[in-house]
Amino acid sequence: MKSHLLLLLFIVFAMMPSLRAQPDSTRTPDTTALDGRALEAELARELGAVNDSSASPVLPAAQVSSPRTLTSLNPRISAIGTFFGSGAEEGAVVKTRDLGLRETEISLNAYVDPYARADFFIAFGRELEDPFVGPDSGIAGSGEFAAELEEAYLTTLSLPGGLQLKAGKFRSNFGKINPLHPHALNYIDMPRMYVNYLGEEGLNDQGISVNWLVPNPWDLYQELTLEVTSGAVEAPAFGGGSNHLLYLARLKNFFDLNENTTLEVGFSGLLGPNDAAGHKSRIVATDLTIKWKPLRRNRYRSFEWTTEALLSERDLGAAKVTSRALYSFLRYQIGKRWFIGARYDYSQFPDNGDIHEQAYSGIVNFFATEFQKIELQFQHGKPAEQSGFNRLLLRLVFVIGAHGAHKY
Repeated sequence: MKSHLLLLLFIVFAMMPSLRAQPDSTRTPDTTALDGRALEAELARELGAVNDSSASPVLPAAQVSSPRTLTSLNPRISAIGTFFGSGAEEGAVVKTRDLGLRETEISLNAYVDPYARADFFIAFGRELEDPFVGPDSGIAGSGEFAAELEEAYLTTLSLPGGLQLKAGKFRSNFGKINPLHPHALNYIDMPRMYVNYLGEEGLNDQGISVNWLVPNPWDLYQELTLEVTSGAVEAPAFGGGSNHLLYLARLKNFFDLNENTTLEVGFSGLLGPNDAAGHKSRIVATDLTIKWKPLRRNRYRSFEWTTEALLSERDLGAAKVTSRALYSFLRYQIGKRWFIGARYDYSQFPDNGDIHEQAYSGIVNFFATEFQKIELQFQHGKPAEQSGFNRLLLRLVFVIGAHGAHKY
């Protein structure tokens, strides 16, 4: 009996090295930390920490050797300040000279986990007087700063089939410029098309947005967006506190015409309530953007042209109002940091298609760095029911922290 026991122990002892060398087939590698590392690198690029063409691409999770550190769990924070100055002719506005800080925006961005990202934008701003409304309207700018939760949303990162889900409060993906924050635009005031139909700051609502990268056999980038939001907005074309939701659809098509030129064509649609009774407004819009940036001397020369147009139908119960609006903007780069541009505005009103207003603007942009720009805009406006006016606008935008580039 003892001899059998000794023999068994000897066999077990002899097999231990080979047992230790065998992989454990019941264990799966922990790729969560590795995925987080890859996503962290992607976030760094998006928020501007890596923004040059020589940066290394994000490695697949299996090639990343070190896990996330505790500091990578902290959100990336930035602050954007907008200094504003204006001068207008007598009779156009109550305060013909204005100067001061217009808005400060605080942004916080971080990965929740390897499967989602969260973005928060908090703005502190003051209202400015609109000369298109007129000094006798009783609507004047306020010198008081008010805090507002501009955006707060969660974005998924790993849904199958080219899908991406966004939930929270966000700028609607309508047209070319509505998703952008005003300080990122290449002109100081919003086009009259947006002001008269979607509001001074554009359309911003709470709800769900789904993006789908559409597979296609053609050599083009195609993205479909569907949104359902609360409809409780203060937009001239929508709102009213009804119990109905606001629906949006947008199809974006992006082409490479040649190695120097790109073309983007978009189609957008909006359907939502315009009063407490639930009467509907419908807006269909199209946008076209051409960008030219030569491979040689692309730091010194470029050109872009953007045009947007919309058609609106507003149901008033007993009648319907049809109206139109558009704007067209051109910009040419004349130096490494200097750009000149021009914009034309034409807009009717969602509740009145018989009157319209126009504006002609000339713009100069100077980009000191990617964190600071100075802009000057001269505008001649023709309001619908008052005399024309001239005004001069000045804007200085400055950024601290990790504020990434905006959408192309």
